Amino acid sequence: MSKPEFVYVTYIETTPERLWQALTSSEFTRQYWFGAEVRSDWKVGSPFALTLDGEVTDSGEILESDPPRRLSYSFKHQKFEELSGEPISRVVFTLEPFGSLVRLTVLHDGFVEGGKYLGAISNGWPAILSGLKSLLERGQILSIPRTALNKGFDAK
Repeated sequence: MSKPEFVYVTYIETTPERLWQALTSSEFTRQYWFGAEVRSDWKVGSPFALTLDGEVTDSGEILESDPPRRLSYSFKHQKFEELSGEPISRVVFTLEPFGSLVRLTVLHDGFVEGGKYLGAISNGWPAILSGLKSLLERGQILSIPRTALNKGFDAK
């Protein structure tokens, strides 16, 4: 029996290099990831952290870094106690040129059957990636409220 996973595919009118920068630069992520910043040197084995308002909300380790094609890191939630007990998961970004577009596939896996974390990220990733697409294509972020990240999850 396969474990639960989240997969999201979108096409963004940009270059793989610009999309890579948007995924790995705090200046970019702060704009579309509801103020959160990614922190790493993006080398395999290096630490990864996602910070929000000065607090580390998620952390992990870089598993794969092949600019501007593929990025993967482990992902462990730390902010909400209800989610912190869930196992370490994995995020994989695959960037594929597609004419004047880039096909971005996000795979987030490693969830346990019946856990809360899959539901939480299933609401978060679409909001985050919609903001990323809008920022790269229009130069504007969407006004999605931060509460969209917690829809269906009772975070206190």
